[in-house]
Amino acid sequence: MDKLAAIALRIVLGFSVVSAAPAQAAPTPPAGGHAKIWKEKHPRRAQVSNRLDNQNARIKAKRKSGEITAKQAAKLHREDKSLRKEHRAMALRNGGHITKKKQKTLNQQENAISKQIGK
Repeated sequence: MDKLAAIALRIVLGFSVVSAAPAQAAPTPPAGGHAKIWKEKHPRRAQVSNRLDNQNARIKAKRKSGEITAKQAAKLHREDKSLRKEHRAMALRNGGHITKKKQKTLNQQENAISKQIGK
């Protein structure tokens, strides 16, 4: 009888008898040496990552040669870093992958940064 009274009291007070399932967290990359595999296991992610790496190298080269100022280089690096964060967030929301549409969006943003870097 006490058990039934406790259940009835929970219902009356608005508490669920069955506990709610915890909110699903976004998948995270595996720890240790597997992070690189997770990061680039999908071809669309690898393509975006490679472009970001190439742009980073171009920014450094342009700065070293004096074609852009330190301020310009810092701004471009911030934009690249922001894009890389967006890329990772997109992948985390999609099980470590990015969709073709998301890849297209990221590539358009990379193109805009690339134009700022110059040839």
